[in-house]
Amino acid sequence: MARNTAYLYGKNSVCERLKANPESIKRVCIQENFNSPQILQLLAAAGITPKKVSEREISKLKRADRLQGIVAEVSRFQYTLFDELVADTETRPSLIFLDNINDPHNLGSIIRITACLGGFGIVVPRHSSCEVNDTVMHVASGGENFTPVSVVSNIPNALRKAKEAGYWILGTVVDGGEDIREVSIPFPACIVLGSEVAGIRHGVEKTLDKRITLPMQGAELSLNVAMASAIFCYEIVRQRQKPT
Repeated sequence: MARNTAYLYGKNSVCERLKANPESIKRVCIQENFNSPQILQLLAAAGITPKKVSEREISKLKRADRLQGIVAEVSRFQYTLFDELVADTETRPSLIFLDNINDPHNLGSIIRITACLGGFGIVVPRHSSCEVNDTVMHVASGGENFTPVSVVSNIPNALRKAKEAGYWILGTVVDGGEDIREVSIPFPACIVLGSEVAGIRHGVEKTLDKRITLPMQGAELSLNVAMASAIFCYEIVRQRQKPT
């Protein structure tokens, strides 16, 4: 695969890309028995003629589970400049900073969650983080078309820049933070999520304005970062929509 391209696979991912950004699609291969009237109609509307191939050929094109009979070669994911994200004073998205998140399935799930809830941007570090690759976009199921993602060299510096732009910085901690059910979230807000094992790094924690905790009275287990992000992001949306 050329460095400037990526592969989308699965019906949802390709369908949402056809709706949101068909210009980014370079070619589409479908299995000979592929049957999805909606996708075929969207392909026709975009002027894209899919190439019909055998199951063996499509499996060679992209080695992954759940191809669902369709693979699209697309332009690589376009990141949003962080300065543009924090300068968006019109929509003021809530920003999700991901510290030490290396699992593409977690990143893809978080992109999907934030796309469904709306009004979020995601910030990841250039190092110690996975990129928005084929697996991430597959798990995101089209969410990458709706949630901007920025890459920064240094998370603490980016958080300080967000503060200068008027953002409040919240961080998730296992113990000792304010109960998410009781905390009043100041807006515009950034929330920092750390990995399940390491949590938020010390250098990042020093930038926080508030520390918040998700209390759990059940078994002594832990939620992965994608599950936790769904709860925190939902609370952000709930409070963001409260009348002022």
